[in-house]
Amino acid sequence: MKDDSILVCGTGIAGLACALGLSRAGLRVTLLGPRTPPPARAADDYHPRVYAISEASRALLDELGAWRLMDDRRITPVETMEIHGDADGSIDLSAWQDARDALAWIVESGEIERALHQAVQVMGVAWREDRFAGLEPAAGGVRVATEGGGALQAGLLVGADGARSPVRVAANVHHDYTPYGDMGVVAHLDLELAHQHRAYQWFTGDSVFALLPLPDTADGPQASLVWSMPEGRAREWLAMDADAQQDHLAAHARAITGMRLGTLRLRTRPQGFPLTLERTAMVAPGVALVGDAAHRVHPLAGQGLNLGLGDVRTLIEVLRTREGHRPVGDPRVLARYRRRRAEAVQAMSLVTHGLHQLFASPLAPAAWARNLGMRAADRLPFLKRRLIQAAAGE
Repeated sequence: MKDDSILVCGTGIAGLACALGLSRAGLRVTLLGPRTPPPARAADDYHPRVYAISEASRALLDELGAWRLMDDRRITPVETMEIHGDADGSIDLSAWQDARDALAWIVESGEIERALHQAVQVMGVAWREDRFAGLEPAAGGVRVATEGGGALQAGLLVGADGARSPVRVAANVHHDYTPYGDMGVVAHLDLELAHQHRAYQWFTGDSVFALLPLPDTADGPQASLVWSMPEGRAREWLAMDADAQQDHLAAHARAITGMRLGTLRLRTRPQGFPLTLERTAMVAPGVALVGDAAHRVHPLAGQGLNLGLGDVRTLIEVLRTREGHRPVGDPRVLARYRRRRAEAVQAMSLVTHGLHQLFASPLAPAAWARNLGMRAADRLPFLKRRLIQAAAGE
């Protein structure tokens, strides 16, 4: 018996966007997970995790009705970006080089979730406030057990439940996991000088120091720091008291940035998370994975969420355009989803992993080659346009 119901497990950004998009496409969908929308924040209080939203992701959020629900005073367009090597190599990218208004938009995780919660509520998407506990095959799909003792049946289960994905584990989806031995440390900073909607990234050999522009506060210009470094050093910094953390940042930022934005001061306490490269088969009988449940890449390109929203867009399109006689969990339909995402996921994994390996190498030939490559790329307008288009998701 054909079952075209879809159960989306996970109520973060990927899960909310997926359920909303499937519902808007006319498919029968239910969300499974906690219903706890993030609270609205005060004017100068910003969520610690921010994302660089590409043009493709912005367009998807706009199609879902979520982009217009965000507070535009909390969204910062990135108009230019400087990327510096560990010697004299650099690339300067500007939106005008490809006739665009922005290279990306910096948005808080909480603001995206808040808007998606509102859009889901407006669309009336069914929501089961419980947690996934297990699954087993069933006629026409899968049967899902919940922690609250319930049982749900669906033609397709979408795992959008994060990097540790219980759905992925229960479905026995193949999962490759490679730790980098690094941590990403995030914090918001007060800047002495205005960022002028410019993002910065410095490769320093064993670390990547990135600054993303945020809206000004009452204290002046502000940026989000994303600093990836060896795990031991990161844990040492995170364990320091507030004054020592500030001294540590000031000393390193002075050497790395050359005071490009003046003195940098911690606005929030730094938070760290381990960095990994993770890839999966993305599908199993009656199951499809999206977002961090399906893959994770190094954050140096800032494309993790954009890759996940690309999963969402592709899955919606594959399900919406499938033949009428095929149920949503048909193996051929799921194989199409996997094939269509394989190239984009593999390409991003190769780029981020390759850049990490290239800049982590202490060998002199590698240092010469990487900085020479950056200098050459900066002189080629067509290559810079292609880099901008790739970052936009095109």
